[in-house]
Amino acid sequence: MLGSRTVVNVNSTAVGGGVAELLEMVLGYARGGGVATRWFVIEGSLPFFELTKRIHNGLYGSSGDGGELGASEHELYEQMLARNAGEIDGRVRRGDIVLLHDPQTAGLAPAFRRLGATIVWRCHVGSDQSNEWTERSWRFLRPYLEDVDGYVFSSPHFRPAWVDPARTHVISPSIDPFSPKNMALTRSQVLALLGGAGLTERSRPQARVRFPRGNGRTGVLRHQAVVVRESSPPPADAPLVVQISRWDWMKDMAGVMGGFAESFDLAVGAHLVLAGPSVDGVADDPEAFQVLADCRDRWEALPQVVRRHVHLACLPTVDQAENAVLTNALQRRATIVCQKSLAEGFGLTVAEAMWKARPVVASAVGGIVDQVQGPNLGVLLHDPADLTTFATVIDRLLRAPAERRRLGTNARRFVVRRLMVDRHLQRYVDLIRSLSLR
Repeated sequence: MLGSRTVVNVNSTAVGGGVAELLEMVLGYARGGGVATRWFVIEGSLPFFELTKRIHNGLYGSSGDGGELGASEHELYEQMLARNAGEIDGRVRRGDIVLLHDPQTAGLAPAFRRLGATIVWRCHVGSDQSNEWTERSWRFLRPYLEDVDGYVFSSPHFRPAWVDPARTHVISPSIDPFSPKNMALTRSQVLALLGGAGLTERSRPQARVRFPRGNGRTGVLRHQAVVVRESSPPPADAPLVVQISRWDWMKDMAGVMGGFAESFDLAVGAHLVLAGPSVDGVADDPEAFQVLADCRDRWEALPQVVRRHVHLACLPTVDQAENAVLTNALQRRATIVCQKSLAEGFGLTVAEAMWKARPVVASAVGGIVDQVQGPNLGVLLHDPADLTTFATVIDRLLRAPAERRRLGTNARRFVVRRLMVDRHLQRYVDLIRSLSLR
């Protein structure tokens, strides 16, 4: 089908987000299968990324920072993307297939069309319901996207009414079971990694902590997590409630902390770890500093007995494989994995935890409901803002090891059947087959 064409992906960050992780995985398998692929990452100023974050939040149904999306914002958006388009000339040929990811890159569609490429816009975010903020963001993006050759959404509910259904495809993200984030780890490896990074107490002294890289080589843990905590790390055998996500208002890290505090029972002895990437390691998310600062303020306001059991961790991002394997170890060490998002594009951390046979407590929003398909695979919260119900669920599962095992076993089976990378690649084959290639 492709002949001499190249499949080109364009997004806004090389590290620190789900899109970057998916691209690294899918492109690696595609290139291994003989497909010519390239990956470009756009550059932008702080005002540009503040604007695109506003659009991003709007697609989730949120007002975000409350800023405008008018003529001056269009001018800023187009000027910044015009600079990036200038870097593209000569690198994309007529007939190539270009996949633009999310609002940050949508404005590049006209430039790629002028080069004679086939254009697909891939949207990883969205809201189940339309409101004034979703409509405002779609109005901003629509002029750049009306003429693209195809659209890809993570959920059918994310497609706005003006997008042609005949050009629309739904492709769920997937996981790579052999990547550092998902590869098998022994219990001793998990404890050594978490102890070495300062996320839990060290189970035993160890000068150097080694871990397997995706390329088969051995890595050495060189960076520690930066953790806000009252005293010592969680004991190696303590029950652990974990949420791992970007420091983003929509992930509701503060709500997870509030619900955990409401359910806290010293006799159970559980600890909460809220973990995200280092806030200076995600170039396209200027709100991360503010979200982490808000979480810290709320942490400081907790009663001291609770505060000692709550840990805010920024995972190092200098080495991508190191970051991924720490995430892997933290999910495998977790007693319960949460994803209490207020809105969610897909929430691949849910599938990652399910693959590791962890019981998941998550919000019934966005693509999460496509992963936790029923009460036998996890617990869905139908009102993410209801902290009392969230607290009750966490407390119940902490006291029910047999139920945790049942949910985890069922969840892993589901991921094996539905959310592996081979299925993901096949959906892209179907997409390319449907396009009228130039």
